[in-house]
Amino acid sequence: MRTIFSLILITVITSSVPFQYVKAQNQKKEKLRVMMTSDFPPIGVVKSGDDVPNTMKSDPDDMQSMVRFLLYANEFDVEGLIASAGTFAMEAHKKNILGVLDQYEKVYDNLITYDPDFPTADQLRAVTYEGKGNNNGISIKFGCEKQPYTDIIGKGLDSEASNAIIAAVDKPDPRPLWIGVWGGPREIAQALWDVKNTRSPQELKTFVSKLRVHLIYCQDATHEWMMNEFPDLFIIESRKTYQGMFGGDDPVSDLNWVNENVRYNHGPLCDVYPHEGMGSTGVCEGDSPTFLHLVSANRGINNPEDPTQPSWGGQFTRIKGTNHYVDGPGKSSISKWREDYQQEFKDRADWCITPKSEKSK
Repeated sequence: MRTIFSLILITVITSSVPFQYVKAQNQKKEKLRVMMTSDFPPIGVVKSGDDVPNTMKSDPDDMQSMVRFLLYANEFDVEGLIASAGTFAMEAHKKNILGVLDQYEKVYDNLITYDPDFPTADQLRAVTYEGKGNNNGISIKFGCEKQPYTDIIGKGLDSEASNAIIAAVDKPDPRPLWIGVWGGPREIAQALWDVKNTRSPQELKTFVSKLRVHLIYCQDATHEWMMNEFPDLFIIESRKTYQGMFGGDDPVSDLNWVNENVRYNHGPLCDVYPHEGMGSTGVCEGDSPTFLHLVSANRGINNPEDPTQPSWGGQFTRIKGTNHYVDGPGKSSISKWREDYQQEFKDRADWCITPKSEKSK
């Protein structure tokens, strides 16, 4: 079958590179469509402090992951940045994401010297959406089995974020929609609930078939509902594998490395990269695997449709009788790639301050 972009798939029989995607000469590979949904904190987030407002306390690793994601925005069709309920206050504020996009805008002119496909800040602002939380009508408790899922999804509980997910899936685009879930999946669950209760079984099946969901940990009551209700929904459930990103004790991810190569003297976007997350100092980024497995697919390392293959985002095992994938080898399936993905991070952080024309001198 012919597509707009020619894509040649070559199977390489090795343990480390089971699939390789090769660009046809002088042609671009078709981009993956992505949305990222995050319990996103404000700039200046801290993980604790008695004298700090709850709205400023959260896991700072979401801010870390957003900085890295924006430095890869040229490789995807970014169709949504979603602010879901988070921080200790369990509020959803898209203004927090918009604040980081202001910093991205300041380095954009340098980034496009390396690739004109980087989206403008306005293009990303146009697809930034807000979910529901304690600030706009829903009381959400962090974690699984803390409340009935019916408390937080159902009739009349849709949001601009859940509606944006439905609209994206409904586009007449044959490509699937990859959604990385950095916090609770309430917004995806609400979208699924609405479609399930307003469309025919066949229409629901078609809708589900276009979704690819990557869940990090179990962060609200809709997580298990989605797993139980939709066995055919493509879900990667990272229970502990994501911890392979924690690099506080590794010389290419520890705080000294981050300070030298990202946080200091690398422009306004990298300035907002926190020095720690809940899991470690330096690189924490437990949410980054949701897009790093797609980045490594773009490098020809893995087929994203088969999470049992090694990738920068981990390696998973399929649950028999479902389209769900859970932890396989564990944390090491991410950490073993650390030198590769950190070298790219270092290079892209440099892009923020040095135009390509100057770097080549």
